[in-house]
Amino acid sequence: MRKLTWFNTTALTLGFAFLYLPMVILVVYSFNASKLVTVWGGFSTRWYGELMRNEAFLDAAWVTVKVAVMSSTLATVLGTMAAYVLVRAGRFAGRTLFSGMIYAPLVMPEVITGLSLLLLFIGIGMDRGVMTIVLAHTTFAMCYVSVVVSSRLVSFDRSLEEAALDLGCTPFEAFRLVTLPIIAPAVISGWLLAFTLSLDDLVIASFTAGPSATTLPIKIFSAVRLGVSPEINALSTIMIGIVTVGVISASLISKRSMLRQSAEERAADRT
Repeated sequence: MRKLTWFNTTALTLGFAFLYLPMVILVVYSFNASKLVTVWGGFSTRWYGELMRNEAFLDAAWVTVKVAVMSSTLATVLGTMAAYVLVRAGRFAGRTLFSGMIYAPLVMPEVITGLSLLLLFIGIGMDRGVMTIVLAHTTFAMCYVSVVVSSRLVSFDRSLEEAALDLGCTPFEAFRLVTLPIIAPAVISGWLLAFTLSLDDLVIASFTAGPSATTLPIKIFSAVRLGVSPEINALSTIMIGIVTVGVISASLISKRSMLRQSAEERAADRT
């Protein structure tokens, strides 16, 4: 095992400071009593109360959460199906084209994706609103879900499915009762990743959102152009807290699932 040198320690410290120090400063100044975000005026939760009374931010937050839940759920279903086909279907006509279409949003610039979806919605006469944002977010989020689930399916022991089939399960029952519970941590991780990407998206949402549907990133970007207010610091702190809780919860769920799976495998080996 290599020793931790002073150079590695310094580089690690500077790296973490570069990543997380701005977030820490933002969280601290969200409790600033002063209207000036760069001048400390004492500890106060005033701006959280002001935020709760800001109807524009609350409406944008509701739209954002609704879009994130719908798009991440749809992206998880479609991404899991795509991953299953890519891993289990073997060679089939059009496989290269299919995998290319699944993974294209990973490398496609968001501006191109947003513009192309905007032209599509205009071409089919679909009014821009919540549903157009959901469809747009599903389009680019499902590829991330597919990557996460595919990595789990590749290492999956297929003898477990074969045993279920030998015991009388249909292919669908074997997937529902055996495969899906085992890959559930990857599916949950994919859902959380898609949810986070949807919460964070600005570029694609700005192309596909209409006057009746404004997401929180769009609202924050519009407000910041006029100057950063303490309410935005409070809102950003709440978002950081939500993401942190989500990541910790996902880690705990995955760890518990892995421990339970290991215990079941040991019990199976003993019998």
